[in-house]
Amino acid sequence: MKLQRGLNAAGSNNMGTESVDLIDAWHDLYVMLGTSSAALIGLLFVAMSLHLGEVVSNPGFRVRSYNQTLYLLTLLVEAVLILVPQPVPFLGAELMVLNLVGLWIAISTSYTFIYKHRDNSHRGGMKMSRAIPLSVAYLLGIAGGIALIQGSRWGMYIVTVSYTTLLVTVVLGAWSTMLGMEQRQLDVEQREKTGS
Repeated sequence: MKLQRGLNAAGSNNMGTESVDLIDAWHDLYVMLGTSSAALIGLLFVAMSLHLGEVVSNPGFRVRSYNQTLYLLTLLVEAVLILVPQPVPFLGAELMVLNLVGLWIAISTSYTFIYKHRDNSHRGGMKMSRAIPLSVAYLLGIAGGIALIQGSRWGMYIVTVSYTTLLVTVVLGAWSTMLGMEQRQLDVEQREKTGS
């Protein structure tokens, strides 16, 4: 009986150590990813404040800027959750909920701009080329959370693919937004020159 308790205690200690080792192996990567997300949030604020008039006057740019900030915030929170010491199943549940929220944001925005306000999608709103990678990335994040809850070592790989896909999609979306704003600015200046 004592031997069995000792084996159970040793097994649970190994599982705890294994869980800690699993997350510790990803520590440096998520410090870098979380820092990148935080820096990009700051840069997005600076870029949007430089073009505030354009953001306010165009509903597509306004929604995209707001959603890009939300997506970057979900990435920052995800990095924080991964870096906080906690049992892996709790982490998996938290990541699953966070990615469900992100998926809801992506799907509701896609629905609004693709089906309700189609004319705004041409002026900087949501397009399928952005909606699909965002949705797939959040679905991967949910799958990674489920895998972590189940104790799979592949869970962190799936979460990392999700994180990286989201980060790349948001950066490309922000770049597209900036180019769209600058293009509109150039169009206005061109019209003013030809009108003079």
